[in-house]
Amino acid sequence: MALNKVYVSVTNKKVFSYPDESPWEFEVVANREIIPVFQKLFEQLSTVEASNFWRAHIPIRLYHEDRENDQYDRRMKKIYALIHEFGDEESKIFIEQLPYFNESRRVFIE
Repeated sequence: MALNKVYVSVTNKKVFSYPDESPWEFEVVANREIIPVFQKLFEQLSTVEASNFWRAHIPIRLYHEDRENDQYDRRMKKIYALIHEFGDEESKIFIEQLPYFNESRRVFIE
């Protein structure tokens, strides 16, 4: 399988084919089947964010008891697990320093 180098921006929720298209945070080398997974997770994040916006206006529901926030966190962990698996060494080192690194690897497998 041919490997493709892509550039991932978690901030902008985008995957770029060329490094000068837009600002990016992570360089990833993966086969063609993995790239749509990033795009799907970013789409899901946007949907969950919209849901969280409306839910945030309910004052009695606490953040740590909010299922929608858990969905958002779970997807972020999956994105970082993918970046760790297919990213360059600099990306891996950064992600390993995140507080939920071991958790994100477990969530991706589930």
